[in-house]
Amino acid sequence: MIDLRLLREDPDRVRASQRARGEDVALVDSLLSADERRRSSGVRFDELRAEQKGLGKLIGKATGDEKAELLKRASQLAADVKAADAERDAADAETQELLQRLGNLVHPDVPVGGEEDFVTLETHGTIRDFGAEGFEPKDHLELGQRLGAIDVERGAKVSGSRFYFLTGVGALLELALVNAAIAQATAAGFTPMLTPALVRPQAMGGTGFLGQASQDVYHLDKDDLYLVGTSEVALAGYHMDEIIDAERLPLRYAGFSPCFRREAGSHGKDTRGIFRVHQFDKVEMFSYVLPEDSQAEHQRLLEWEKQWLTSLELPFRVIDVASADLGASASRKFDCEAWIPTQGKYRELTSTSDCTEFQSRRLSIRVREDKKVRPLATLNGTLCAVPRTIVAILENHQQADGSVRVPEVLRPYLGGREVLEPVAK
Repeated sequence: MIDLRLLREDPDRVRASQRARGEDVALVDSLLSADERRRSSGVRFDELRAEQKGLGKLIGKATGDEKAELLKRASQLAADVKAADAERDAADAETQELLQRLGNLVHPDVPVGGEEDFVTLETHGTIRDFGAEGFEPKDHLELGQRLGAIDVERGAKVSGSRFYFLTGVGALLELALVNAAIAQATAAGFTPMLTPALVRPQAMGGTGFLGQASQDVYHLDKDDLYLVGTSEVALAGYHMDEIIDAERLPLRYAGFSPCFRREAGSHGKDTRGIFRVHQFDKVEMFSYVLPEDSQAEHQRLLEWEKQWLTSLELPFRVIDVASADLGASASRKFDCEAWIPTQGKYRELTSTSDCTEFQSRRLSIRVREDKKVRPLATLNGTLCAVPRTIVAILENHQQADGSVRVPEVLRPYLGGREVLEPVAK
């Protein structure tokens, strides 16, 4: 959530952020009104309580008619205090409910617009000309089936559409990717973490995934637990309700977990293969830093993502995501999109978001510095979303005979294997 003090001091900035997100601008005025009622009712309650305490002292000294009048006033004050207390609680609850619905403040450098209004910041690598090499590229599903690596038919039989099995070298390729990604993150100073895939509502809501993103979240009603769509949720909740000494920052974690997404709004999109699925594994970077260091940390996360995709020898571009496509928690987001030959376009492989103080305020995570306590900043960055990375590797490193060249960085994790060979027609 944002700072209420900032809302009072500069409401136009918050209105502009809501407008850029394509969200309800009237929410700002409703929140300001609720906050004013909360503060005024709080003042009213304090005044009545002070009068009530003072009256109690006078009653002890009074006699006769004077005492009777004071007792009558005390009875009325008791009712007034109770009413003021209820009014204060109601106004506070309304303020908090409205505050939870407000997205993070959009960074002023973010391009304004929807999904297609991003700005390309960089392009890396060379897109292969398969025509010049004398063959038509196959898509990842055909390649995966020939390699004995991907089985979507049995995935659908067992679990339904958008589920799959990774088999043989497909399973080995996932393990290689995860181990290589964790090795890079560990070398960069991240603490590797295996995180829970089920979390409580406080963690899911605190990270901002129960608002506009709730349609893509799986919920277990009987247990009131949520299946995470990213280990960001568990990593953000790891220090929930804690105060961290500034000397410990930055804290950097690399979490590995299964991830679950309903993909409710993606009907008809990417239905072939394993690009958009309901369950997948992912290595996620997560940082806790001082608020004034968040933009620099955001660039560092992006550099680690670029290093990873470069090591996989993939052509990719970096985009500055437009305001209406940020998600509630992000102030700014960069995506790295790899080239997918059979689609003839770049597709998102990794993403990194600067969430500033938005999540830490909701999760009550603070930093202690010079005897003062304040919210800190959180950031996240995907290092390896396994299925999409497999898609990019198979399509970009395929060879005319249907085999796939293994990037050098993965070879030590595949027993030195340099090529994945077809096993079936």
